[in-house]
Amino acid sequence: MKFAGKVALVTGAASGIGLAVATGLAQGGATVYLGDINEDNGRAAAAELGDGATFVRLDVTNADSIAAAKNLIDGKHGALDILVNAAGWSKVERFVDTTPDLWQRLVDLNYMGVVRVTHAFLPAMIERGRGKIVQVSSDAARAGSGGEAVYSGAKGAVVSFTKALARETARFSLNVNCVCPGPTDTPLLASIPEKQRDALIRAIPFRRFAKPSEVADAVLFFAGGRTDYLTGQVLSVSGGLTMVD
Repeated sequence: MKFAGKVALVTGAASGIGLAVATGLAQGGATVYLGDINEDNGRAAAAELGDGATFVRLDVTNADSIAAAKNLIDGKHGALDILVNAAGWSKVERFVDTTPDLWQRLVDLNYMGVVRVTHAFLPAMIERGRGKIVQVSSDAARAGSGGEAVYSGAKGAVVSFTKALARETARFSLNVNCVCPGPTDTPLLASIPEKQRDALIRAIPFRRFAKPSEVADAVLFFAGGRTDYLTGQVLSVSGGLTMVD
């Protein structure tokens, strides 16, 4: 896909799906900012991607961190062309065993992080009158995920937020869409016990996990020039694990 002349920010870009998205954008010619709290991995990834990629330390749960990233990017470019909210985290645990502190962390990162970052960069995109916003939710939002009740709820909120924001911003020629990955071969998945991973593979019709690049392809589709008439849409990338309307 061609992204020459575009300026993009990808959150959660130091690894996994976020890194795959940043890689695709950079390979397509975009100027890409890799936002993440993992400075070592983020800087290494940006260096590998070349001159068009820059790491920016970004904690999506911290308003000051988001403001600093916004000032840096808007100061150089005026506004983003592409915003991809890919930062996320989960912990697999029965709901009855979870604590309010965990609930807060899951909601703060997986939902409110999307809200905060979008709110920060949206005004400049509206003023410019164009832009693509892609939220990375999860198929846990659409079908639920055992051991991830609060995470599923937070990701479900991202889907609803996407649709509402798409309605509000269509008049400004912005496109706001959402990708819902199923189980994907990322560091987060690697932290799940092997027995549970094996069970997931048996449940997936393709009998394998998604590659981060395969999820990134869906994000890049929404971020590219062939989706100017698509907004408020939710696309599952799950190997057939979830087949829902």
